[in-house]
Order: sequence, then C-alpha cells, then structure tokens
Amino acid sequence: MQDLSTQLIHHPYQAPAGFASVNVPVHRASTVIFSSVAALRQREWKHKNGYTYGLHGTPTTFTLEERIASLEGGRYCTLVPSGLAAVALANMAFLQAGDELLIPDNAYGPNKTLAEHEMQAWGISHRYYDPMDPADLRQKISAKTRLVWLEAPGSITLEFPDLPALIAVIKSYSSVHPKGIVSVLDNTWGAGLAFNAFDLGVDVSVHALTKYPSGGADVLMGSVVTQNEALHQQVHFCNMRVGYGVAGNDAEAVLRGLASMTLRYRAQDVSTRALAVWMQGQAAIAEVRHPALPGSPGHAAWLRDCTAAACLFSVIFKPEISQAQIDLFCDSLKFFKLGYSWAGPMSLCVPYDIQSMRTQAWPYPGGLVRFSVGLESVADLQADLEQALAKLVA
Repeated sequence: MQDLSTQLIHHPYQAPAGFASVNVPVHRASTVIFSSVAALRQREWKHKNGYTYGLHGTPTTFTLEERIASLEGGRYCTLVPSGLAAVALANMAFLQAGDELLIPDNAYGPNKTLAEHEMQAWGISHRYYDPMDPADLRQKISAKTRLVWLEAPGSITLEFPDLPALIAVIKSYSSVHPKGIVSVLDNTWGAGLAFNAFDLGVDVSVHALTKYPSGGADVLMGSVVTQNEALHQQVHFCNMRVGYGVAGNDAEAVLRGLASMTLRYRAQDVSTRALAVWMQGQAAIAEVRHPALPGSPGHAAWLRDCTAAACLFSVIFKPEISQAQIDLFCDSLKFFKLGYSWAGPMSLCVPYDIQSMRTQAWPYPGGLVRFSVGLESVADLQADLEQALAKLVA
C-alpha cells in the first residue's frame, strides 16, 4: 500500500477531456511531463509545436501569443515580462558589438537609457534623430546602423511622425547594407487598433501589453511581433537564451482584457478628444498636444495613416505659469491621480521636464503635463480639470 503522501502526488484520476469555457484555462507549469523517453527526445521547443518546459510556453501563453499576433497584423509573437523587456529583447536579438542603433529623440525614456548604458557597455553605439524630419534620419544612417527605432506618437510630447517616409528611408539603405537594417516600432500607443504597423512596412513591432491589452493597470507584460519568420527566430531564440517568461495568471489576465480592448480603446479615444478640445480654450494653456487635433505636430500624418487615437493628451502651459503653479494644479486634481503608465480604468497625470529628456532644444518655455484618460465620466473629468485650473489662476 502506497503512503498517502505518494498517493496524493501520483493520484491516477484524470479529468475527462472535452471541457469548454469562455475563458482560456490557466496552465501554470515549470516542469512538463513526458509520456516516454522517446517523446522527451523527439519533442522540441523551437517552433512551438510541443511543450518541453514552462519557460518555453504553455497552452495559455501560446494562445495569448497567437491573439496578440492577430491583433497587430503579424504572424509570430514572443511574450516577455514587461514592455521595457520587449524593447531590450529586440535590441539583444538584432544587435552585436560594433553595431549602431538609431532612436527618435522623443522616444520612450527607458529605451534611450538602455542605449546609453547597457548597449553602450556592450559595444553598441547609438545616435538620436529627429523623427519629424526624414532627412535627418537619412543623414544619420551609417554603414554601422543595424536597427532603427520608430515611435508613433512620440513619448510625452505626442508628435506623430510620417512613418511611411521614415520606413522608406530605412528600406532604401537596408537594401544595400551589408547586414540589412531592421525597423522596430514601439506600437504601444497604436496597439494594433489605430493603424496596422506591418501595412506601413515595419519589420518588428514591440508592445507594452501592460497598457491597452491588459486594461486593468495591474499586469506587466510585453510582446515582440513580426511577420517575418527569420526575424521571429532571432527574437525567439534570444528570448530562450536570456530566460524571459510570463506567468500563467498574468497571461490569463491579458487574455480577459483583450475581449474588451476595442470597446475601451474607442471609449477612451472619444473622451480624450473631448477633453483635449476643451483644454484648448483654457486661459492658462498655450498648446494642447493630441495627434487628432488640427495643429498638433504630425496631425496630417495621423489623419492619413490612422483610424483612431489613444487615451493620451499633453498640455503646455503659458510661460507665466510657474512650475509651482503647475504642481499645485496637479495636486488639486481629484479624479486624475498622479501616476505613470496609461490605458487603465483610472485617469492619471504627470508633470514633465521635457528639456531634461531631449537632446534637441525644447522651444517652449512653459511647463508640460501629460494626461491619461480613463473610463470615468467626461463631465466629471472636465469638472475636475476646471476646478484645478481655477486654483492655479487664483
């Protein structure tokens, strides 16, 4: 007779097959069991057609990867633990010592910091280019350039670049480059809903699933998507070597968020546009940045290439409004909480010192605040902004 402890671990009962439910079951595993030595030796992880170890994928993570690939119009997806991990994975997969990467000057800050520290320490150089000037990109591509980052719109200041023009520059050099040049887009803002990155010619798309796909402000995850199998294999093998993995419960949370993602994106888009237009009429505001607003930098490119806009807008205050007044304004808000990130149910705001984040001169003397619009009532959010602005002026 087996001891009870052994019976509990090796219990013979198997639940009947055929159970179906709306949500994908959560598979949590490090160890995967094989039926025989032959099965263990024959199964491999490289093409995700079998299970070998939890780090290499489970039914839950494979399902999420397929859905994210479909969302973005790609064929292959690799999941990683955060959006920044997706940025790092793309750099590690495509760059080696002696290579150079080019980054928009208005890119996501941690992407630039990664280039300035780890990439530089590994013998990979970098330069920043003006994403609103394809000629500047053309001038800065060199024989060492191996990867060009794109971001639409720019981080914090929300300039929308002419992506097809930038991609055309990259492809014109890539065709004669000894190694080729990979274009990688940070597609977190577009999220596969505002535009199709691959229709515009992008090679690789990285996405902070922390934002819109999750939607709950409670999960960290990222993805790297491509239509090209060779590029995917570079990403996939690098991912296995560095040991990135995502938890089953986190994958489940993002899968649940995907079901409402298009509805949330549309609702937050409508609310954001309404508040951005209203803020344009406020006495303390010099400029409102939102790609869908006429006059916002890159509006024509957004109008041509996009069908929607995300939940972000930024305001530039008039020069006579001091930073202390701007801080008081932010502290006075009740529904807009102070916090990083965006696309969750709660509205957020953060004041930024843009000049400290850019190599190019920031031409505006007034301070800037970025807003992320949540799922609250537009009327309540507008009233919140109005009462905080009144305190600022007083």
